[in-house]
Amino acid sequence: MEPPSDHVSAASAGSLPEATVVRLPVYFRGLVELAEEGVTTVASQQLAELAGVNAAKVRKDLSYLGSYGTRGVGYDVGFLMLQIGRILGGSEPAPVVIVGAGNLGKALSRYDGFGASGFPVVAIVDADPAVVGRKVAGVTVRHVDDLHRVVGEAGCQVGIVAPPAAAAQGAVDRLVSAGVRSILNFAPTVVTVPDDVGLRKVDLATELHILGYYEHRRGANRATG
Repeated sequence: MEPPSDHVSAASAGSLPEATVVRLPVYFRGLVELAEEGVTTVASQQLAELAGVNAAKVRKDLSYLGSYGTRGVGYDVGFLMLQIGRILGGSEPAPVVIVGAGNLGKALSRYDGFGASGFPVVAIVDADPAVVGRKVAGVTVRHVDDLHRVVGEAGCQVGIVAPPAAAAQGAVDRLVSAGVRSILNFAPTVVTVPDDVGLRKVDLATELHILGYYEHRRGANRATG
C-alpha cells in the first residue's frame, strides 16, 4: 500500500490524458462513498465497478498519479482521495459564481454536489431586476453589472454560465473581464474564450439526443431480431 506523501508526479501535475482527467472526479466520488461507509482500502476492480470502467483502466489512470496500490490489498482510500483531490483543484475550495438566476441557474445553485466537491456557490448574478435582491439557496442575487465587484469580493475562481442562449457569450465575456479563468457553460449555444481560459460545456439536449439515438438502435435491433 502506498505510504502517504506530499509528492505529486510531473504527469499528475499538468500532463494527464484528458480521458483520465474526465474519470478522476468519478473515482473521487466513489472513494467518498467508500470513506463514508468506513472502508479504508479498495481494490481496482471495486473502484472500476463504482466508476463503470474496467480495472485495467483504473490502474492505468492511477499510475499517472504515482499510485500503484499493493497486490492483494489494493489502494488506501484516504490517501487516494487526497491525491486525486489535489490534482482536481487542491485542498482549498474554489468559489463559484453563477451567471443567470432563471430556472436552470436556480436549480444549479441548489445542487449540494458542488459544495461537497469543493466548489461552493458563493454568488449569483442576473440582469433581470425582478430577481435581483432575492435569495436563492441562501445567496442574494446581485445584478450582472456588479459581476466584476462580486468576483473580487467573493474570490470567485469558477463561473457557471446559465442564462438564455442569446446572453451566453456576453456572460462569458463578463466573467473573463472580471478575471475568472475557469468557466462551465450550461447555455445551449457555442461560446468562445481566450486561450488562457478553461471552458467546459454541458449540453443536456445533446446528451438526450445521443441517448435517443442508441435507444432507437436498440429498438430497431429488437424488431429485426
